[in-house]
Amino acid sequence: MEGAVNLAEVSAGALGAGAVWTLRGAQDLNANLVRFPRGEGVGKHVNGEVDVLFIGVSGSGTVEVDGREHALGAGVLVLAPRGARRATRSASSDFSYLTVHKRRGPVRLGSGERGPGL
Repeated sequence: MEGAVNLAEVSAGALGAGAVWTLRGAQDLNANLVRFPRGEGVGKHVNGEVDVLFIGVSGSGTVEVDGREHALGAGVLVLAPRGARRATRSASSDFSYLTVHKRRGPVRLGSGERGPGL
């Protein structure tokens, strides 16, 4: 990564849904900017490998962690501990959030699989 990244600008200019930006060059962390239109998101699943931070970037939506719904908007952080059942859902047309966790491979939303290391 060179310099700073304006995640709000990346999100506003992104086409499509899912992971629209991935941190490159970090050896210990994965960070992904994820964007969804209203009503879409990541379905309920359990990740038994790592804790995940969700940081709101734009729009509004929810992060559900073990059955408890948390509002997520710009500047809001939610922790989903390892082993927790989690899901996200967009409540606006421009919902985006950053996920940050210990490296385990890039996110491949919807497949339940991890891709090769960066």
